[in-house]
Amino acid sequence: MNRLKAIQGDITKVHVDAIVNAANTTLLGGGGVDGAIHRAAGSGLYAACLKFHGCPTGEARITHGFRLPAEYVIHTPGPIWRDGNHGEDELLANSYRNSLKLAEENNCHTIAFPSISTGVYAFPLERAAHIAVTTIHNFLRDSQVIDEVKIVCFDPVTLASYQREIEKL
Repeated sequence: MNRLKAIQGDITKVHVDAIVNAANTTLLGGGGVDGAIHRAAGSGLYAACLKFHGCPTGEARITHGFRLPAEYVIHTPGPIWRDGNHGEDELLANSYRNSLKLAEENNCHTIAFPSISTGVYAFPLERAAHIAVTTIHNFLRDSQVIDEVKIVCFDPVTLASYQREIEKL
């Protein structure tokens, strides 16, 4: 069974143990998937995120899912694309890796990721998909906890990019 798959849909409606939020460093909501997750979860998520006083790029924090179908939300600020020469690739890999570590520590068997940093943060999609799929695949080789990872893509172009990377595995 392939433990990694890409699907198209709305991450706020996916039934998994944890969804990952492509957050900003304040963790207090924003645009895109971040805003959608905060709206769907309700005000309890904002209150839970306040206690962290932010989160550095590439790290991750976990809260309950509140009104979401997921038990947990894992918040990770991905890197803002500058030119590829400022550690963006490693920061993006860290966002995925640290999110997976938190999922494992909280006994999450199923996890859903958005395409981190490819929206307003302008990370090139093909490059981001390669980093995400490679990082998740490598993590799953050693994981005894996580059974399935879904990359939930907002549109068909993003979905196709992730599916191409998964087929290379």
